Amino acid sequence: MTIVNQLTRAFPKGIVLTSNENTRPFECDGLSVYRQKPLAVVLPDNVMQIKQVLKICKINNIPIVTRGAGTGLSGGAMPLEKSIVLGLSKLNKVKLIDVENQLAVVEPGVRNIAISEAVAQYGLYYAPDPSSQIACTIGGNVSENSGGVHCLKYGLTVHNVEAIRMLTIDGDELILSCQDDGLGLLALMNGSEGLLGVITEVTVKLTPNPAFVKMVMAGFDSVRDCANAVTNIIKAGIIPAGLEMMDSFAIKAAEGFAQVGYPLDAKALLLCELDGIQTQVQLELDNVLKILSGASTLKVSESEEERLNFWKGRKSAFSAVGTLSPDYYCMDGTIPRRYLADMLEKIHKLSKKYQLRVANVFHAGDGNLHPLILYDANVTGELERTEEFGTEILKLSVDMGGTITGEHGVGVEKLNAMCHQFNTQELEIFHKIKQVFDEDSLFNPGKAVPELHRCAELGAMHIHRGELPYPELERF
Repeated sequence: MTIVNQLTRAFPKGIVLTSNENTRPFECDGLSVYRQKPLAVVLPDNVMQIKQVLKICKINNIPIVTRGAGTGLSGGAMPLEKSIVLGLSKLNKVKLIDVENQLAVVEPGVRNIAISEAVAQYGLYYAPDPSSQIACTIGGNVSENSGGVHCLKYGLTVHNVEAIRMLTIDGDELILSCQDDGLGLLALMNGSEGLLGVITEVTVKLTPNPAFVKMVMAGFDSVRDCANAVTNIIKAGIIPAGLEMMDSFAIKAAEGFAQVGYPLDAKALLLCELDGIQTQVQLELDNVLKILSGASTLKVSESEEERLNFWKGRKSAFSAVGTLSPDYYCMDGTIPRRYLADMLEKIHKLSKKYQLRVANVFHAGDGNLHPLILYDANVTGELERTEEFGTEILKLSVDMGGTITGEHGVGVEKLNAMCHQFNTQELEIFHKIKQVFDEDSLFNPGKAVPELHRCAELGAMHIHRGELPYPELERF
């Protein structure tokens, strides 16, 4: 009996999807250039059904690809050939709200923004806010260790998760908590990209709504001046709730799409949000305005509506760029803040080299880059040039002392770049961790951590300490 027949017989009607029409929406995640049809898609209603899926797949040695909302941008949720997609979208209940301890217990299919909506009546919210927060799920956020525009002050997903309940490949239940000592398994699961287990429940930390919030929008005639302003704000001991940077292309795209009043003549735009008690915010605001005094445009939000409007433009940037080109490729590297201007200059040169336009949007406070490379997949060779362009950006990120990903994960997109960042011994450790949790490599195999032979074939398994563009840095 085939695996599909076994699954179909094991579950009520509507749980297992097998037709081409029903499985096609699951062929890819947000990185739509890579597609693969799975054997079947299973959408369980409860944890017992998940255990049954794991049991059947293990007996038949069939890979399992766990999926949330499919908003990921690195191909992490893309099915494999002859795999089963385990979709957790039906597990979407907020199970407990603990106002006193400022915690919420939620199922993995709960949307990011739904947590804040559920606790808003108590003056609380869930701080990590990816641009896809309307659609993305908390299970997917944990798998990718998602961030958002407020990650500088309030942290990534890993800083806002108190406990995880998960299933191993054998169907055993594990509870990982921040109260545990020693191995740090809770942190390990954040950003594990579906390689180690199936998340069935997440306990998240809730944050009180700030008493007072102000947003500063500053336009600059120079990208370097804008980047230097980011560094100077942090040097002054100010930790904004959000510190975002956009180049001129992204500014024009966002303004054309959202019409929020961004200065179209600016070469770079900085959004700096400050929150807390009013006296503290006012003091920080005065200091920030002094630091930004050289800006060509400087505006402070005068109302909550205006503040949200400023954010609307930034959070619409990806959608806005999508209206300017048939396709775009969203990269995700992270560098030290002091090299933001250098990186933008290098990306501009690469744009000319590859003859491809690029819009840059940064979580500037923590150096997380999101270059959006515009291309047309219908034009022969453009996708290949785009991928080469993106790979060069990732290599530059590593060579500047950064990393190939800040929050989008590795998935299938950055496997080759992993060979540039990590050496043989480091990759072997990753594989050994995988084997401890999943000896037969049934959870999302071939993702996130490249096989050693792949790196050897690329000739990329090396670290040349004396040959970096920034030789004063030591790389890993």
